Amino acid sequence: MGDFWANLGALVPSIGVLAIFVVVVRSMIQGDRRARAERLKLEQELREDSPR
Repeated sequence: MGDFWANLGALVPSIGVLAIFVVVVRSMIQGDRRARAERLKLEQELREDSPR
């Protein structure tokens, strides 16, 4: 049983780094999605306001 806890303790730092990586990448993707939506909205407003 001692080996189990030693092995689990060895995996905890890797799991922690993976969790941080997932959070960072997820926030980058969500930020990009929001920026693209805002840009599309702005372009649509400019298209509506421009004279033809």
